[in-house]
Amino acid sequence: MKFICSHIHNDTSKGLHREYHLYFVPRRLIACEKILEEEKVHELLNIGEFPLYLIPLDEDVLSFELDLAQKEYMVDGDATSLWHIAKGIHNLEFTFGVIPNVRAKGKAAARIADIMNRMQAEEPVNMSDMGIPEINTLILLDREVDMVTPMCSQLTYEGLLDEFLCINNGAVELDSSIMGVQQEGKKIKVPLNSSDKLFKEIRDMNFEVVVQVLRQKATSMKQDYTDISTTTQTVSELKDFVKKLNSLPEMTRHINLAQHLSTFTSKPSFLGKLDMEQTLVESQSYDICFDYIEEMIHKQEPFVNVLRLLIVFSVTNSGLPKKNFDYLRREFLHSYGFEHIATLNNLEKAGLFKKQDSKSNWLTVKRALQLVVEDTDTTNPNDISYVFSGYAPLSIRLIQHAIRSGWRPIEDVLRLLPGPHTEIKRDGFSSIPSYDSVSGSVNSLEKLVDGRRTLVLVVFIGGVTFAEISALRFLSSQEGMAYDLIIGTTKIVNGKTMIDTFVDVLG
Repeated sequence: MKFICSHIHNDTSKGLHREYHLYFVPRRLIACEKILEEEKVHELLNIGEFPLYLIPLDEDVLSFELDLAQKEYMVDGDATSLWHIAKGIHNLEFTFGVIPNVRAKGKAAARIADIMNRMQAEEPVNMSDMGIPEINTLILLDREVDMVTPMCSQLTYEGLLDEFLCINNGAVELDSSIMGVQQEGKKIKVPLNSSDKLFKEIRDMNFEVVVQVLRQKATSMKQDYTDISTTTQTVSELKDFVKKLNSLPEMTRHINLAQHLSTFTSKPSFLGKLDMEQTLVESQSYDICFDYIEEMIHKQEPFVNVLRLLIVFSVTNSGLPKKNFDYLRREFLHSYGFEHIATLNNLEKAGLFKKQDSKSNWLTVKRALQLVVEDTDTTNPNDISYVFSGYAPLSIRLIQHAIRSGWRPIEDVLRLLPGPHTEIKRDGFSSIPSYDSVSGSVNSLEKLVDGRRTLVLVVFIGGVTFAEISALRFLSSQEGMAYDLIIGTTKIVNGKTMIDTFVDVLG
């Protein structure tokens, strides 16, 4: 606001008279307008707002683009973003009808469900002319319910691209040399979304499978090329070959990207970290994990990598015993500088790195929800655990249960996880079955008129990773699934970008 005021003051000092328009996205804020009043420019401005709440990032992914939602709510106690999320979903209901079933897990999720009910009471969506609502169920899930998953290294193709190259709004920016273009020091933007047919096919696969798939495609192309050059072909065979050649730029793009990723995934430090994550998730060998993290700190490995493991360590153990906590905290500050004391403070406030205050119930949760799956087949996966080569994301297991049989059968497990859980039937919909009563069969009410499957909207408050999106797409594609999944999130995150929001450097 100060910056805008300085522009206007600059104009008036030169005697310029202009018409000023100021638009807030997605809504105007009183705090901002106060500054405009103090600076005496408020009456010179025509102020408006543009209610942009949800941005489609792909065919099945919507983002609120609220990078700081998690930190603001958990550390600063600022719930503005929750109102924003509720408003965005309420706006959707004006187009697609009121969502009859709402399931929420976590403090923020329960508050959003509450705000939505208030919004519906104050500004109701007219239900009489809507017919059957297109979205049957809304699942609201707090990131704090499962902080282990985003801290683990994702092993899907898209997940790894995000871990190492940072996907921003559906594209990565790379040195042109990586993509085989010789332009010294020039960066190129590589788009990554489902309009790239090959990317759509391989994005959700485990990376080791992607390498095999690309190899097979390249080999078959080479074979076709040999056949064409040695024998005379019919026109239709030539046409098929040319069609294949059209996909050559996509092939080249992903072979280059996969080759670049391999330079990271083959490093001993990466493989060591994967081993440690697996050990922590299985929560077997406390001492080995403690020594490993201590060694990372002493070697001064990137502090984000250290914090990621520390958080998994702390969450799976319900905090660290006081003497271990004090020791690791002190060593961390010695190694990376005392200016990081505020960062550690933020993590402690958010309950991510803390002193042990109760016995850990991670083992119970792990067993009850089968979070660790032995002998995961990454080539022909039959379970969501393929996205982390053996660990099934806790968040997605909860969603799997919510859709399959409701949360009632796993109430005991839900109580062991942070925050309350609620299942609400919205007013006027007591007759529409929720999924627990449909149990996978497609009820006549479930199918929409034109034969499409109804939708379940899953909203992550605090961010979702690409690996979790892949796991949800995998669930959606399973046989006997009675619905399609749409994913909403405050932001697409990975362990690094998530920790960055908590980083607060003093001085």
